Amino acid sequence: MSTAQETSNKETFRRFHDAMNTGDAEIISKTIDEVVEPDMLFHAPVPMDATGAQAIKHVWAVLLRAFPDIHVEVEDVIAEGDRVVSRNTVTGTHQGEYRGLPPTGRSITYNEIFIVRFAGGRIAEIWGVVDVFSQMRQLGAIPA
Repeated sequence: MSTAQETSNKETFRRFHDAMNTGDAEIISKTIDEVVEPDMLFHAPVPMDATGAQAIKHVWAVLLRAFPDIHVEVEDVIAEGDRVVSRNTVTGTHQGEYRGLPPTGRSITYNEIFIVRFAGGRIAEIWGVVDVFSQMRQLGAIPA
């Protein structure tokens, strides 16, 4: 794969993350429609029945309800071939139901790593490792 394609994939990935950080469900949904394949494969620790691009939309709907001020800080982005890897730090304030927990008002900070495979300039597959243990501990669902 050419360096130009790797650069293009990184730019698309950044556009995706920039949309997520708007906190605007409409912008997020529109961006997902533009950069994610409808039948994208999603491998991440998220309990749901949705698949493809709809799964990503569902995840963001849940996150925005639970953490309206959610922010994903991209710490590192590495592109190689048709893959982009991102290491992120996520922050937010728990103001809505999340994984069965009522709002606590607590601030959280956790880490995640995503590997994204591109096909034809669009996101075709995502693998995610999210520090759910840290989320739950900070929200009081798991003793410190």
